Amino acid sequence: MSGRFITFEGIDGAGKSTHMSALAERLGSAGRPAVCTREPGGTPLAESLRVLMLQQAMDPLTEALLAFAARRDHLEKVIRPALMRGDTVLCDRFTDATFAYQGGGRGMDRAVLEQLESWVQGNQQPDLTLWFDVSPEVAAQRRAAAREPDRFERQDLDFFARVRAAYLARQAASPARFVRIDAAGTLAQVAAQITATLESRRW
Repeated sequence: MSGRFITFEGIDGAGKSTHMSALAERLGSAGRPAVCTREPGGTPLAESLRVLMLQQAMDPLTEALLAFAARRDHLEKVIRPALMRGDTVLCDRFTDATFAYQGGGRGMDRAVLEQLESWVQGNQQPDLTLWFDVSPEVAAQRRAAAREPDRFERQDLDFFARVRAAYLARQAASPARFVRIDAAGTLAQVAAQITATLESRRW
């Protein structure tokens, strides 16, 4: 696969979606096609599963199974074809989010998630993961000002503290692909960190 796969991770309210759109515009202006997508979602089937996950009460294992079912369809129909074409894929969340939310937030056994990850994606991993790190308190303030909360966004600060800790563990386990972005700063400050990360890789 000749394309690059870049994922944007972080707790709700970290600002990753804004910067993903900005990077897509930058790449497009440079003549480098970028496919913007998200998880859960990205295909009609996966978007249907997203609605269920965000609105319907369910246990953590069911959440994880739906996330990986959506991911399988997403990989087969969107991500892998785009990478084969040589496009850059920018994805708002991927498997790290499942380890963070269902693993860290819900307390699911990591070994179960690792098995699902292996079944669904094999050795497919992002080339780069930008982790937008911000405190749960700041993220909660941003969410409250932006939109009505979904089922995940209504969780308490302790939940998001566990999610953040799980992201930190994922970064420690994969330091070559996982870059922490201090998302507490201004838009310009955050954008500068992203630019510096890409330039360090000569992208």
